[in-house]
Amino acid sequence: MSNNEPVTRIVDHVPYLCFINYDYKNQIEVFDAKQNNPLNFPDQLFVEVEKQVDLLDVSLHSISQNTSKVSLQQTVSKEMYIKHVERLKQHIQQGDIYEINYCMAFEAHDVEINPIAMFQALNEISSAPYAALAKFDKQWILSSSPELFLSKRGKTLITKPIKGTAKRSKNQIEDEDIKKQLHSNLKERTENVMIVDVCRNDLSRIASKGSVFVPSIFEIESYQQVHQMVSTVKCELKEHTSFNDILRSTFPMASMTGAPKIRAMQLIDEFELYNRNAYSGALGYINSNNEFDLNVLIRSIFYNEKTKYLSFSVGSAITASCNATEEYEECMLKAKAMMQVLGR
Repeated sequence: MSNNEPVTRIVDHVPYLCFINYDYKNQIEVFDAKQNNPLNFPDQLFVEVEKQVDLLDVSLHSISQNTSKVSLQQTVSKEMYIKHVERLKQHIQQGDIYEINYCMAFEAHDVEINPIAMFQALNEISSAPYAALAKFDKQWILSSSPELFLSKRGKTLITKPIKGTAKRSKNQIEDEDIKKQLHSNLKERTENVMIVDVCRNDLSRIASKGSVFVPSIFEIESYQQVHQMVSTVKCELKEHTSFNDILRSTFPMASMTGAPKIRAMQLIDEFELYNRNAYSGALGYINSNNEFDLNVLIRSIFYNEKTKYLSFSVGSAITASCNATEEYEECMLKAKAMMQVLGR
C-alpha cells in the first residue's frame, strides 16, 4: 500500500473518497485560521479510488492490538469548561447567539498506535452507521460517527442533524424509560429544532422553490453507548447545482456550529482553546453518478503517525437553559468509547 492510498470501507462504484476539514470554513467565510494544527490534515482532499478492496476483512483479524495505554490531556479543565459555558450563556442572554456547539479536545503526544486494530476496537464497542477508516499519507481518521452530514440521491439532498443525547442503561426497562424521557425533554427538543431551522436555511440557498421540508423530527436512534435525538431535513436541488455549491451553502454542518451560524463560528474560534482541524469536518464518498454520502466527523480519533500526535474531541449544545456541569458530563459520556479503546 502506497503512502497516498486510502484505507477505508470502499463502496461499489465509488470513484472518489472525499474529506473536508473544519478549517475549510475559512475559505467560505472570512475567518482567520488557527495556527495550532499538529494533525496537519489538508482543508480538502479528494482521492480517486482506482480499485475495489475489502481491506478490513483481509486485515483486521490478522492484526495484533499491541497498543499501549495512551496518556491523554484535556485542552480545557472542567473548571475552565464551566467558566466558558457561563460566558457563552451571557452571549445568548444578550441576543448575540441562540445556540452554540462548544467543544474540547483530548490529546496525546509521542504515541504509537495500531490504527487499524484500534478502529476495529472502537467499532466493536461503539458501532455506528457512518463509521469510516481512512489514511491520507501519514494522517489517520478512525471514525465511529453516528451522524449523516449530507446524502445526495438524484436531485434529493438530505441532512440528518443530531442534537440531544442520553446515556444507555443495561436494564431494559430503565433504558426504555431514558429513551422516552429524551424524546419528551423540552431542552433537548429546543436544541434540536434550532439546528433544524439552521439546516432549513442552509438548504434553501440551493433548493428549488418550496422544496425544503422536514419529514421527521425528534426521532430517537439508539447506539451501544447513547441514545440520540435525530431529525431529517430534505430538499430538491436547483438545476445545475454543483458539489461545490452544496458545500459552500451547508458547511460546516449546523449541528457542529450553532445559530446564527456565522456568529456561532466566531465564538467557537474565540472560546475553543485548540484547532478543530479534522474534527467536525466530513468524510465520505462521491460515486460515478455524482451522488454522495458524507458523515460528520464526531466520535472519531485522529492520528498523525509522523508526528506521533493523537487527538479526539467532544462537545455539546449550549443554550440559555443548559446547565454547565451537565453539559460537561455529556461531553464525558461522548468521550467514553474513545477513552476505552485508548486504555483510559
